[in-house]
Amino acid sequence: MNLIQSILMGIVQGLSEFLPISSSAHLVFTSNFYKVFKDIPISEHSTQEVFFDIMLHLGTLIAVLIFFRKDVWEICVALFVAMKNRDFSSKLAKLGLYIIAGTMITIVLALPIEKVANHLVFHPAIVGGLLIITGGVLFFSEYLSKKRVEKSDGVGLKQALLIGVAQGLAVLPGFSRSGWTIATGLFLGLDRETSARYSFLLSIPIILGASMVYPLIKIDLAEALTYNWIAIIVGTLVSAIVGYLCIKYFMKFISKFSLNIFGYYCVIMGVFTLVFFNIFK
Repeated sequence: MNLIQSILMGIVQGLSEFLPISSSAHLVFTSNFYKVFKDIPISEHSTQEVFFDIMLHLGTLIAVLIFFRKDVWEICVALFVAMKNRDFSSKLAKLGLYIIAGTMITIVLALPIEKVANHLVFHPAIVGGLLIITGGVLFFSEYLSKKRVEKSDGVGLKQALLIGVAQGLAVLPGFSRSGWTIATGLFLGLDRETSARYSFLLSIPIILGASMVYPLIKIDLAEALTYNWIAIIVGTLVSAIVGYLCIKYFMKFISKFSLNIFGYYCVIMGVFTLVFFNIFK
């Protein structure tokens, strides 16, 4: 991995983590496009690539923590006060509990299919097919949202659990985490901005857990010393900067416009990768 590749991957991660187009799919595509053009077998996947993928997600975690720093602080304070007083009636304390509940559902669902998700890294054509499904989900969510007259004014327990299910399924590359969680929120009557905000807040515990736990369990320290750390650090910083800007402008976009444009993109990109990687196996 070189510096140019790390910057490119950082840009891809920063854009695609929060846009409903599947960051994991785009990292798979970018990595495998590079391998095809460098004549490297797609089946080869180093531990440095896996670690770099985690670090790119850490970069976007930094972005969402900075952007939603006020929300995160207020939710944490509300939970602390609620536990101290044994009173979880406040809106922010309930939201904190819903995020915890949604995260637990995500973990329970994601762990059994993690091996399948890891295997799909070597099958970008299948990932392209899953991205097409994501496009269909976005179209359908917008269709239902436009037909719904009344919108919910906040996230409830049922919504939190079902959005957690959507996040768990999105461990599969091609199933966009933000796309599936926002779409589920729209299915359940949330407006676009509320659904997107909750989706981003819900991503924090999962990305934090993966960023901290995975390296401690699966990365060999001696091998890690051989990594290109300059490229890794630069890519992480790029993903954080691009991710922050992406959240900022996406929140403005989604309050005014539909998700259909991302649905079209997912379908077109999915079809292209299906064809490309079936030719260059």
